[in-house]
Amino acid sequence: MLGRKKTVLVLVVVLAFMMSACSLAAAQTLDHRSVLSGNVLSVVTTGATVKEGAVLVMVGTLTGPVPAARATADGIVTEVFVKPGDNIRQGDLVARIETNRK
Repeated sequence: MLGRKKTVLVLVVVLAFMMSACSLAAAQTLDHRSVLSGNVLSVVTTGATVKEGAVLVMVGTLTGPVPAARATADGIVTEVFVKPGDNIRQGDLVARIETNRK
């Protein structure tokens, strides 16, 4: 009887550990906001795979095209909230990326 209880306890602990490991590996959604104001020239497409530092949105400025938002992690673009021709302000939500980063 005591051996059976130990076996059940070990199985419960292993199962709990596996569930917590899966939740840690779950994807995280990151919102990306514009760091500049301007007229949107180009945007990344929904579903695109991006690396950290990739340009998500370009805006036109007096000095020419400038990145207004860059990816802060590797991932997949799940939503884009702006389109070419839109006028955006600093701090506007422009894209959402799903990543496996913790």
